[in-house]
Amino acid sequence: MRRADRLLQVLQILRRYRRPVSGAAIAAELEVSLRTLYRDIAALQASGVPVAGEAGVGYVLEEGYDLPPLMFTAEELEIVMLGLRMVEGRGDAAIRRTARDAVAKIATVLPEGLRDGFLDAPLYAPPPCELPGDRIELLRLREALRLERKVEILYQVPDRAPERRVVWPIVLAFFEHARVLAAWCELRQNYRNFRTDRMLEMTVLDARPPRSRKRLYAEWRRHRLEENRTREAAAENADVGECRAAG
Repeated sequence: MRRADRLLQVLQILRRYRRPVSGAAIAAELEVSLRTLYRDIAALQASGVPVAGEAGVGYVLEEGYDLPPLMFTAEELEIVMLGLRMVEGRGDAAIRRTARDAVAKIATVLPEGLRDGFLDAPLYAPPPCELPGDRIELLRLREALRLERKVEILYQVPDRAPERRVVWPIVLAFFEHARVLAAWCELRQNYRNFRTDRMLEMTVLDARPPRSRKRLYAEWRRHRLEENRTREAAAENADVGECRAAG
């Protein structure tokens, strides 16, 4: 790889992250030595590119730097199309329409040599089984996520009476068999998952959660990791108990 191309790749890697990236991680991805990576970082800094950080700490591209847009490679375009096809197969009507619009916009700006490969990408994303219908508007739910608003829902678990909940939306997941909202539930005072097809009613409130969605997302991820560790530890203990009983 030419050095000029490698410097652009360093910038692309830094653009990918919001947190400092270690020199070792960048060097490993580029398949170069750490010494070469340090020289490349120094060259970028000398040319005026605002790369902050140092060896042993990590590097980050400071906000406000306007890097000229880079043309997609053929492989990147295939991955973009695969993602858009998956979105179109799993999203609601508004998401499907937006995915089609995105395809049209990307195709319009691509040179002819890449456009055909993008539109005819040889990667297939089979649609999921038919998803259950929703009574609420997912578009409104996604707006609540984007605007960081509390949501009041009337939620019904099968064979139970409906319950009214006020939740702090964190992330909307599109699974094979259902769409699920992860949120903090004020009633349960804990994180809960809510299937959108079980929401009988939904109202986006003016009130904001007391913590940002970014912070809630980080807390929710830590909570999930702790739950997974607890389940794994319980399973290991159960296995040990069975082995002792068998012995």
